[in-house]
Amino acid sequence: MTSLDIAETSPGLKPAETAERSRSEAVRSSKRRRIDVGLVLAGAVLLIVLLWATAPGFFTGYDPIKGLPGQQLKAPSAVHLLGTDALGRDLYARLVHGAVHSLSGALAAVAIGLAAGTALGVLAGSLGGRTDAAIMRLIDVLLSIPALLLSLSIIILLGFGTINAAIAVGITSVASFARIVRSEVVTVRRSDYVEAAFGSGGTFFSVLWRHVLPNSLTSVIAFAALQVGWAILQLSTLGFLGYGAPPPTPEWGLLIAEGRNYIATAWWLTAAPGIVVVLVVLSVNRVSQAIGRIER
Repeated sequence: MTSLDIAETSPGLKPAETAERSRSEAVRSSKRRRIDVGLVLAGAVLLIVLLWATAPGFFTGYDPIKGLPGQQLKAPSAVHLLGTDALGRDLYARLVHGAVHSLSGALAAVAIGLAAGTALGVLAGSLGGRTDAAIMRLIDVLLSIPALLLSLSIIILLGFGTINAAIAVGITSVASFARIVRSEVVTVRRSDYVEAAFGSGGTFFSVLWRHVLPNSLTSVIAFAALQVGWAILQLSTLGFLGYGAPPPTPEWGLLIAEGRNYIATAWWLTAAPGIVVVLVVLSVNRVSQAIGRIER
């Protein structure tokens, strides 16, 4: 829109005001056209990791479990891109094949937290009264316990393994999902179109399903994307402490733990998986921020 167009549509504006508005419109349009380099890089990182998880054999031909004789603790080279560990296993191959364990565990954890948290939040926000008070007191108790301590307690009860670790991490995220969903449901429940739906004869469950729930999940989607990165970090922490997938599973947290005894002589064993975890978590956070802006 040019300054002449603005002046024609808004005849009460002064020439200086029309010029200023024209410049602001130009700045906003240029920002919209500008490519977000950070978001593109974050998407590229996530795409590569997803390809690792779905088709690891396309990226490496080495076995992630069996070591090669005489190849122990080799430095990164053209033959072994990220070096080898103490058993002669290619570290790059273990990282690639470990993506499926870390990503699947994180997605399962977020799915558990999203499903259970949404159910509790919808019940608390829609029913209100004593039901709301009882559910929110339960949520307060869960939030008062440190997430790592709660995860360790659940794993001790369930046993070690990727699935049990994902369940533990998912349970620790239920409270956060429930609070967000409950606040959104309370806001939507008081909207005019919801009251109109009740006034036109809609039943409680039909209005809840058709109007309240769809309009309450906008911010929850962005939060779920953010929780994927948090779940990867939590699962890596549990694996590092020895409560995740058992050896020789190439899980990212376990790879960091296995390499900590060789930091002085083979630093790449810890640095490479650590950098991968950091890059993936930062990329997920960046994408979740973009999703949040779209939802708003």
